[in-house]
Amino acid sequence: MKGVEVSNPKNLSVGEQSGLGLNAYLSCVDEVTIGDLVLMGSDVMIFTADHNWCNVNKTYLDKGMTKAAVIIEDDVWIGARVIILKGVITGKGATIDAGSVVTENVQSMAIVGGVLQSLSRVKVVRLINIVFNQKRIRFT
Repeated sequence: MKGVEVSNPKNLSVGEQSGLGLNAYLSCVDEVTIGDLVLMGSDVMIFTADHNWCNVNKTYLDKGMTKAAVIIEDDVWIGARVIILKGVITGKGATIDAGSVVTENVQSMAIVGGVLQSLSRVKVVRLINIVFNQKRIRFT
């Protein structure tokens, strides 16, 4: 792929019919797993580690790193210039709006966006009927 940079490619797994966007950067200090049918816009960055915080009077040199895997499940759409940080699991069928910074897990079928990532809505594929205390509740 044009312009794609992957550090530690041995920690990268990409599913069938998925692609890395133009100029993607994947820092695979820990594992990055990308499921099947994942669409990725340009300039996406995925990080699996960050530096440990230390006193402001000290440097970050030799303070260590914290790492955690990133998992992107099947059929996920990642917009351009999205940043996904360590430890994030993106659920099946989710959409991440362009320019978002993803710091927390994204539930399946969710549409999320923004710098402080908030759930904007959930995709509904059909009406769901739930029986609760013998009353039928209908969600749309």
